[in-house]
Amino acid sequence: MKYNFDSVIDRKNTNSLKWDLFDDEYPMWVADMDFYAAPLIYESVNRKAKHGVYAYSFVNDAVFDSYVNWWKKYNLSMKKEELLFANGVMPSITSIIRAFTDVGDNVLIQTPVYHVFFYVIEDNDRNVVENELIYNPESSDVETAYKIDFDDLEEKFKDPKTKLMLLCNPHNPIGKIWDKESLEKIAVLANEHDVIVVSDEIHCDLTDPNLKYLPFASLDDELSKNSITCISPSKTFNIAGLQSSAVFTRNNEFYEILKKQLAIDCFAHPNIFAIDATIAAYKSEDWLNELREVLFENKMIVDDFLNDEIPEIRLVPSNATYLLWLDISKLNTDYNTDSNAFSEFLREEVGLFLSPGVQFGQNGDNFLRMNIACPKDLLIEGLNALKIGIETFKVKNNIE
Repeated sequence: MKYNFDSVIDRKNTNSLKWDLFDDEYPMWVADMDFYAAPLIYESVNRKAKHGVYAYSFVNDAVFDSYVNWWKKYNLSMKKEELLFANGVMPSITSIIRAFTDVGDNVLIQTPVYHVFFYVIEDNDRNVVENELIYNPESSDVETAYKIDFDDLEEKFKDPKTKLMLLCNPHNPIGKIWDKESLEKIAVLANEHDVIVVSDEIHCDLTDPNLKYLPFASLDDELSKNSITCISPSKTFNIAGLQSSAVFTRNNEFYEILKKQLAIDCFAHPNIFAIDATIAAYKSEDWLNELREVLFENKMIVDDFLNDEIPEIRLVPSNATYLLWLDISKLNTDYNTDSNAFSEFLREEVGLFLSPGVQFGQNGDNFLRMNIACPKDLLIEGLNALKIGIETFKVKNNIE
């Protein structure tokens, strides 16, 4: 390979949320990667840092050109005039909730889902409404492992208090690319009941090799007319700390409302590194292609390891993100535990930190989420810790 995805990087004592927040733990929870950034990004940040003046920046046309050109590969035609800069996807969603809903309104999410969706809704005094995804524990393919309950979705949309839907595409934590049929059904129902669809597409580039996601906004104009899309290079290129994202909508009214709200919330101003790093990121497709190969190989390593060494845990089929959804229902059923308790057990006994599934909704309680965006040596270390954790759990619970 041209790029280095094998070196184990010491991230301790760098004020890293992942590595420094908790002592003596191996973190496979928060969604960032343990790889060096793409060289063009490193060079752009280094160049800015060496300049020595760290004053105000502005959003230039070149950064919007980068988004426009990148999304052509997904058959999504954008114009610069349809894009707004924001400091991140979650700040964008915060502003969207404030701009398009009132206190006491409902915001719909599809659980299990990224846990910060809960916080941003509730902290703004809106109500969380859940459209629980349907899980098939017998499925061996991505298409049928999880499906949308459209009957329930329509019932939730019928409530006049339901004003927004937060769509996660690809979906975190189940790692699924939503197909065209599903997206079209969502759009039809949302338009019928005047619900705005906000599509969080931050994981869009992190698909299995030779697969592409389908942007919600690439649907027919009439279907996607009441939608807002949140995009960013941060997950793809591991630059969340540089705080750069964009919001896309073809709805002129939505655009003007959101432009004002982002300014009110002070989420529309880039830091000194954000613009140049974003432009550099979207020139790094060859690095991304190698990354996707590495992530797929890592997923296969996990699948084989679980099958051979830890049959009590099942990998849920996925085709996107570097976050794996591990089914621990056998542990729950046979050994009387739950995701919080088992996650804490692993942390205390073997120092392995996996996200408890219940964090993503009550219907995630039979699962753990594992981040595999790391060199293979670290991945094997984490898997061995998981195996030891299972063995220790059995001994402590007198299980044969």
